[in-house]
Amino acid sequence: MKRSRRGIEAVLFDLGGTLIKTTEIPHVMKIILENRGVHRSLKEITAAWKEAEKRLNFRDLTTLLDEFWVQWNQRILDNLHVGIDARELAEFAAGHWWDYSNVTLYPDAEKMLPLLKAEGLKLGVVTNGLQSDVNGILPKVDLQDFFDVVVVIDTLRKMKPDPEVFLYALEKLKIAASDAIFIGDEMDADYRGAQGAGLTVYLIDRDDKVHGKHVRRLSSLEDLLDTHFSHLC
Repeated sequence: MKRSRRGIEAVLFDLGGTLIKTTEIPHVMKIILENRGVHRSLKEITAAWKEAEKRLNFRDLTTLLDEFWVQWNQRILDNLHVGIDARELAEFAAGHWWDYSNVTLYPDAEKMLPLLKAEGLKLGVVTNGLQSDVNGILPKVDLQDFFDVVVVIDTLRKMKPDPEVFLYALEKLKIAASDAIFIGDEMDADYRGAQGAGLTVYLIDRDDKVHGKHVRRLSSLEDLLDTHFSHLC
């Protein structure tokens, strides 16, 4: 098995915003509502979504799992006064969300993932998504059997930035933290969480929004070719 020149044996990624992009939430909800004969403007749905988020604690995902999204959808629907069984529609939306959402790989992810795989590196995902989300997302980009480990909220009933979720992935890969890279797009959940677990961390910042002097950042996943894997060029 080939190894990199810097001794890196594994690269772990966040999922949404790092490897894949998806249809924005209000647009998906609009399509689902129209499918069920409910017509609301995108402006109305966006306002209902923002209002619903004010009363949510995303840490509840660790206890509620899929029920969290049912309740989240129901809050949006209640704000929209849909006039039908909001609970039934909320369950439908949660169960079929990824049927109505476009999922695509970022171009740099589409290029780099096969290169890293061919190099013999272990690859994994550590996400604050649920198993049901991963089951809906990965087949859409033909990655359902690609990663060596996938850690979701269901795995430990914990979320990033808890270091334990990163350490669990490394344990499954039998890789030391010093031999692994983690890449994500959120400062607290991804960067500080993985940093706390001892991994080498990069913040993916495609839109050049982060300018901290003490943050390792990548404007593209292809920057890894310069920082760690120049021999793949």
